[in-house]
Amino acid sequence: MAASSSYEGVLLGMGNPLLDISAVVDDAFLTKYDVKLNNAILAEDKHLPMYDELSSKDNVEYIAGGATQNSIRVAQWMLQIPGATSHMGCIGKDKYGEEMKKNAQAAGVTAHYYEDEAAPTGTCAVCVVGGERSLIANLSAANCYKSEHLKKPENWALVEKAKYIYIAGFFLTVSPDSIQLVAEHAAANNKVFLMNLSAPFICEFFRDAQEKVLPYVDYIFGNETEARIFSKVRGWETENVEEIALKISQLPLAEGKQKRIAVITQGADPVVVAEDGKVKTFPVILLPKEKLVDTNGAGDAFVGGFLSQLVQGKSIEDSVKGGCYGANVIIQRSGCTYPEKPDFN
Repeated sequence: MAASSSYEGVLLGMGNPLLDISAVVDDAFLTKYDVKLNNAILAEDKHLPMYDELSSKDNVEYIAGGATQNSIRVAQWMLQIPGATSHMGCIGKDKYGEEMKKNAQAAGVTAHYYEDEAAPTGTCAVCVVGGERSLIANLSAANCYKSEHLKKPENWALVEKAKYIYIAGFFLTVSPDSIQLVAEHAAANNKVFLMNLSAPFICEFFRDAQEKVLPYVDYIFGNETEARIFSKVRGWETENVEEIALKISQLPLAEGKQKRIAVITQGADPVVVAEDGKVKTFPVILLPKEKLVDTNGAGDAFVGGFLSQLVQGKSIEDSVKGGCYGANVIIQRSGCTYPEKPDFN
């Protein structure tokens, strides 16, 4: 490991900071609010009473979340280098926002939040049934992020400093102009720009925004469900994840970009990596069912673990191993949380 100063601010994440309100529920609860397991959606009016109902449960937990922030926190934890990572997004001026700031600080992440005067800090309902999760995000303040915040010198300095920039697809619904600014900066300065498909609804209903930024993306992450929806929306007429990963990796690139690598996870099945017209698969660390606590944050943790190795110049294979380690730790705990120190080598 090189001197820590050379890693200062090496990785920047931009996304929706949300406080997870997580509780174990039953099928009746899912039916009542019309939500499906293993999905991630934005809250509609019919979902709003759910947050109070979850909060009143005995087993409720409040965990700082949001997909990008989860990945950045896991990367920071695995790197164990103070100040290696930073994060931007919008929170409210309220107790949840204060909680978020404390949490980021405790995780060692440099957080530059835009604080909205009017909207409350965003929350995400995490409904857990049999270890599987369903996510319903009420973005509130997270939806208020503006590129003006990004352009302020003290915030743009984080962009300048970073060599790797990661943004989950969820941010496409909030500030596509911020994403574009950062994507173009990465292309012009030979930096690595990474994104995530993030959810079926992003691939379906935010296709234009996704399409506009994809040429700039060096690494695209996703899971098998998202990959299949991505394929369906484009009329590719294949459900084969390896074929889809290859096609995604070969979509057009912006000027100055050399290649794109697609990394698709499949739960307990092997990770698919498409690069240079070839596909490789890597096995994950299998976990006995009784050790599974919940899958909330598993995909985010995979990305975080992957990034922790990539920013150190490690190979794709080592980065996938880092990702699998991160995900394996997270699914044995509630939400995207981790022990004090990683045990990865």
